[in-house]
Amino acid sequence: MKILVLNSGSSSIKYKLFDNLKEIKSGIFREVKDYHSDIEKILDEVGEIDAVAHRVVHGGEKFIESVIIDDEVIEDIKNLIPLAPLHNPANLDGILSVKKLLPNTPQVAVFDTAFHQTLPDYNYIYPIPYNLYEEKKIRKYGFHGTSHKYVANKASEILNKPLNELNFISCHLGNGASLCAIKNGKSINTSMGFSPLEGLMMGTRCGDIDSEIIFYLSNFMNLKSIDIMLSKKSGLKGIAKDNNLKNIEKREDELAKLAIDMFVSRVRKYLGAYMIELGRVDGIIFTGGIGENSSLIREKITQDLENYEIIIDEEKNRENNFIISKGKVKIMVIPTNEELQIAKEATKLLREKK
Repeated sequence: MKILVLNSGSSSIKYKLFDNLKEIKSGIFREVKDYHSDIEKILDEVGEIDAVAHRVVHGGEKFIESVIIDDEVIEDIKNLIPLAPLHNPANLDGILSVKKLLPNTPQVAVFDTAFHQTLPDYNYIYPIPYNLYEEKKIRKYGFHGTSHKYVANKASEILNKPLNELNFISCHLGNGASLCAIKNGKSINTSMGFSPLEGLMMGTRCGDIDSEIIFYLSNFMNLKSIDIMLSKKSGLKGIAKDNNLKNIEKREDELAKLAIDMFVSRVRKYLGAYMIELGRVDGIIFTGGIGENSSLIREKITQDLENYEIIIDEEKNRENNFIISKGKVKIMVIPTNEELQIAKEATKLLREKK
């Protein structure tokens, strides 16, 4: 089965073509102005396909798993735009373009938030008036779900144990970053919240801050400027003036050191909390651009942990991955592959339909 995976972003379209879950082609269109035209070019490039699977950022409470797209699903994704005004419209443009160009080809939506729909209510409800959840659906949704799900499944394969018998803490660390507590294969807590702004310090996002800061800043700045600052000018960029960790690690100045220490401290805070919440941890998984490639960050995050060993996904052995023998908790470095996870879910759905 040939599955085309599309990630239609706000300014780019990434694609990967899988044949029986083996990647055979990939590419990216940058600075997209006409989704229909660019997707038409992609379809011409990949040739005959059996289905198209889309990454959709926000599924709200409506979607707890991947679905085959029909008119009702399209309407639901449209209704969820207020929760993801930057991403869902672009995702929808990709879906509608394919529908017009290939009306008889099945499409599947895989939602970034779906994996976290197993969070218990005491972890997803915010301590603000409850009617804001009931009426406005303000709650923790979490993101990076497809990545967390992929690496958890991969870790269970590596450990040769069923996923529903394992507890993991998945650390997706990149320009966007989040941790996920996975109990018996299901997400029970995650650091991103109502939006991807909550949680860890990231490349350009601030993560957790005192919300009163926003009201104080409103005396000097308008809300739009504050929003841009917290999302695009904070995090590593706000402290070290650079959101590329490779560059920051090479520097010896105080702000570079401070940025790294802050980043590590906030990861360790969530890591400690999730270790207590899970009770038993079978593995701590590092993935994402920083998680996979920065041995310095991994070493700093895991320092002082006792009874652990570091292992890697042997399929992608990298020079900066390392192994410590003996131990109980496995520290695992597993390159994420969200597109493959999307292709797997699409294949499963379409086979079940047949």
